[in-house]
Amino acid sequence: MSISKKLLKPTALLLFFSLCFLGGRTVSWLLSTQEDAAASSSLLFSSENWGLSYPEEGKLPTGNASIEELAAHHAYYAENTEEKVLYLTFDCGYENGFTAAILDTLKEKKVPAAFFVTGDFLDAAPDMIKRMTKEGHVVGNHTEHHPDMSAISSLSAFQQELSAVEASYAEITGESLPAYYRPPQGKYSPENLKQADELGYATIFWSLAYVDWNQDDQPTREEAFEKLLGRIHPGAVVLLHSTSEANASYLGELLDQWKALGYRFGTLDELTGQDLSSDDPKADPGGLADV
Repeated sequence: MSISKKLLKPTALLLFFSLCFLGGRTVSWLLSTQEDAAASSSLLFSSENWGLSYPEEGKLPTGNASIEELAAHHAYYAENTEEKVLYLTFDCGYENGFTAAILDTLKEKKVPAAFFVTGDFLDAAPDMIKRMTKEGHVVGNHTEHHPDMSAISSLSAFQQELSAVEASYAEITGESLPAYYRPPQGKYSPENLKQADELGYATIFWSLAYVDWNQDDQPTREEAFEKLLGRIHPGAVVLLHSTSEANASYLGELLDQWKALGYRFGTLDELTGQDLSSDDPKADPGGLADV
């Protein structure tokens, strides 16, 4: 009897410690799984402000997401190329009288551009929308109300901001809105990129911009040219605002300077790999791209 007890004690202890070890491993695995899931969820819905750093002027800047990471969701901020090509875009939050002068200059210089418009701009300036389309420019989606889209996690709510712009554009032009989207204020989340992609949109950020939106503190010619000439680089997506008096005033000279540096002006179709074939009558409306 005493021998059996002596044998049982170490066996029981071994069993006890084995159960503790296995239990600890299980708890550790569960906690790890929960932490991974929480981290994944945090990443999925975390918001970002699009930002850039310029380690070397005249070279592709570093974004807070890489070209490769963005391309996985049909999103773009520049083209990784050595060719001197740039993509000119304007954000049009509202109309305050400078868009016509910008369009006049683009027509004179035969330069194509993309205009990202809000619901407010569509309501206030339908004639400008018609002119953009007629003169061969792309009109893109800048949302109906210009909200912080990174705060929207619901696909249906996200879609409503885009579909309202689509409907207004179709009513004004009789055509479908080109499927290019720019997040207001550059605020986005990884989930937004997936949502836009799922809805058939390419998301367009930028690799060159400057402070041109402050109506009370417009940049001088020297300030504008310092940024827009000094930081231009092959494959640049340039963001300007149509509300800027400075842009309306200096645009012609700026375009000439970029051309003098050897740059040509590409289209978003080209940037995203959707370039139309040369035998398509819509491929080069008005000859704008022939610069």
